[in-house]
Amino acid sequence: MTGLADTDRISTRNLGSGVVILVAGAAVGLAAFLITVRHGISEWSFAVTFGGLIAIGEMVQFNVYGNRNRAPIATSAALGYAMLRGPALSPPDIAQIITVVGVATMIGVVPRAVAGLQWDVVVSARRVMSVACAAIVFTAVIPVSEGWNGSWRQSMPIILAMLLGVLAAGVTDALIGAGQATERYNRPFPAALRDELVILGQIGMAMGIGAVLLAAGTSLVGLWAPPLVVVPLLLTQFAFRRFASAQRTYRTTVRSMARSTEIAGFSSPGQNARTATLAVAIGNDLGLTPARMEALEYAALLSGVGQLALADPSPGGASLLRTREERQRAAEIGASVIERSGVLDHVAEIVRHSNDPYRHGRANNANIPVESGIVNVALAYEQLVGEGSGQSPDKAMESIGLGIGAEYDPVVVESLRRIVGRGFRF
Repeated sequence: MTGLADTDRISTRNLGSGVVILVAGAAVGLAAFLITVRHGISEWSFAVTFGGLIAIGEMVQFNVYGNRNRAPIATSAALGYAMLRGPALSPPDIAQIITVVGVATMIGVVPRAVAGLQWDVVVSARRVMSVACAAIVFTAVIPVSEGWNGSWRQSMPIILAMLLGVLAAGVTDALIGAGQATERYNRPFPAALRDELVILGQIGMAMGIGAVLLAAGTSLVGLWAPPLVVVPLLLTQFAFRRFASAQRTYRTTVRSMARSTEIAGFSSPGQNARTATLAVAIGNDLGLTPARMEALEYAALLSGVGQLALADPSPGGASLLRTREERQRAAEIGASVIERSGVLDHVAEIVRHSNDPYRHGRANNANIPVESGIVNVALAYEQLVGEGSGQSPDKAMESIGLGIGAEYDPVVVESLRRIVGRGFRF
């Protein structure tokens, strides 16, 4: 979770931060293609079968964790093909693997592009490089092998080599993804790498096991294996898509609730979204986990819900003009409303303390989440700099700086200072 995402359009936001990845992927793919053209493709039936699985997997990819496109079937098929013919792979074999994966990926994304669905060219480039890494590691671990002979004991070295290849692919993708997140969202690299490794453990494990099953099954029984192994992969895909659908439902519900304060005049148009955008930027800078980032974004969007219980709207939605008692009462009411959803309890806790002064709140109570302080600072900055306020970022930072240690969390204010210094604009 790194911010608000539009899942209905083609994703081109990676192009700025992913140029190096695209160039590297294109260079690897082109070199592999030229080598393959020179030596020709061997075992066409396997190349077509696995290439078809990769293309289909690309067509049915989905968005998860806010901004990450995943294609479990395509990834498992690509890794399975990389380890299909035993670990004694020659450079032309590795080039053929990269070529088949690259061409099949491009074939798969064409229908998505034509239909106007989201696809991520950088993620596709990352997959090509990860598969190349898996093939190289796989053949380097056991350079000579007699292949599969039906004996599990004698075949264990090949299985271990497969697992190492899958692990190498996952770590490679995680390192590239962490570097990309650091550049795009200004997340600390250790935090970005931690997030990528967590996702690798959650989603990558299923894809890696699928790849091993595809490679081992096909090596033992031929092309009868892929249709059988694809069934659990389809179930995995279905489960992931259900999770992604639940995420979208939550986001839609939260956005609808957030708009209610704008309709009633208790916040200015777009105020909640701007506050959430800034809160997410601060959360990225502080390296919060994806789960905490999601709760932070929801809390920022819903931070003004409790104002609906007040008698009159604040002029221009400026809740800072309210007395402290009114703001804290509104926060408590808002938290109670959110709690009634039954699924956003952590969000409610953030909102409940979002108007607590730092000196009397988190400074003396470590149980108050830092996300509450982030929402407090983000809302104050938005009301000072947002539409119709007229203050410059420097002037707003000066005003907020006067409240460091008393009203605002010093760690959060320092994070905001870094973000503003990097040219943040609503």
